[in-house]
Amino acid sequence: MAERWTKQRRLEHTRNVLLDAAEEVFARKGFDGAALEDIAEVAGYTRGAIYSHFGSKAEMFLAVVERQRQQFLDGFADVIATFNRLDDLDADELGDRWRDLVTAEGSDRAALGSEYTLFLLRNPEARERVAAQREETVRALADYISKGVVRLGGQLTIPAMDLARVVLAANDGVTLNSFVDEQAVYRPFLRMVLANIVVPKGHGS
Repeated sequence: MAERWTKQRRLEHTRNVLLDAAEEVFARKGFDGAALEDIAEVAGYTRGAIYSHFGSKAEMFLAVVERQRQQFLDGFADVIATFNRLDDLDADELGDRWRDLVTAEGSDRAALGSEYTLFLLRNPEARERVAAQREETVRALADYISKGVVRLGGQLTIPAMDLARVVLAANDGVTLNSFVDEQAVYRPFLRMVLANIVVPKGHGS
């Protein structure tokens, strides 16, 4: 027997289809160049469905970026979970995983982060509205870094919040410059990040 979808599940499905289409169009055309008609066409829905779920193009764009940021955090957590000791952390291996993931997604999607930064710079009201959300992202990453470092038997040389801010701020730049210059900088960036994780005194070999 076919499973019956609840109203809530249908709404979530529609929302995800719209977000997938919006991510594709925003990534290809940028925020200003993307038209709701293009997004609706790619999704197979009407502009009315977009307004019903998001209210405006700006709200939809923010939802796309938030989902992408959450996927980044989830992916970060999945990668770190594969390491069990501090000695296992390999900047080159981590850099190669990062490069492969970004390359698979393509340069257009990599540009979304910069589109978001420009959007917030040009829209103070939107920047103020998402400030708490952005701070929560930093806190969530800092908390994960702190717990992960302890689990691996290491110690941070700088506050976890500072390191989290640097990782999030540099993520887009590292990705975009690797595409633009065709010189991947994932490895050296991660070496700098991992240099802030050391073995506590008295625990070295």
